[in-house]
Amino acid sequence: MNENETQKIASLDTPYAKEQYRKFQKQHRQLIFKRRRLAALFAVAAFVAIVMGVQIFNEQRHLSELNDIKVKTVAESAKVDDQVDSLKQDVKLLKDDNYVAKLARSRFYYSKDGELVFVLPDSANTPSKDKQSADEVVKSETVK
Repeated sequence: MNENETQKIASLDTPYAKEQYRKFQKQHRQLIFKRRRLAALFAVAAFVAIVMGVQIFNEQRHLSELNDIKVKTVAESAKVDDQVDSLKQDVKLLKDDNYVAKLARSRFYYSKDGELVFVLPDSANTPSKDKQSADEVVKSETVK
């Protein structure tokens, strides 16, 4: 706007006009205060939501890690339980004198008096001496 146009506008200096102008300013200040208060409330709510979201994300990640550890532990526990059962079975078998004698004959190729031991290779098993090869029955024939 030009200076000429601004000089053409004049305010009335009546008490009514002054009162209306004060009311307008008061309403304007209240409106600005309400907007600022609402903006502050939204900012606080957004901050709380972000903090809670980060916490939820971290807890979800931690829970996922714990579930992975649980799965591994359960699998390991099952494996250990199988080993314990196997060892209990071995202990039970080792208490039997006949089994111990048969085991010694099969592992170390011992024989009774007058007995011949024939070791037959098994194509399914490896030549290593593991539990399966120790439990195999050795074919033997008694010499007459």
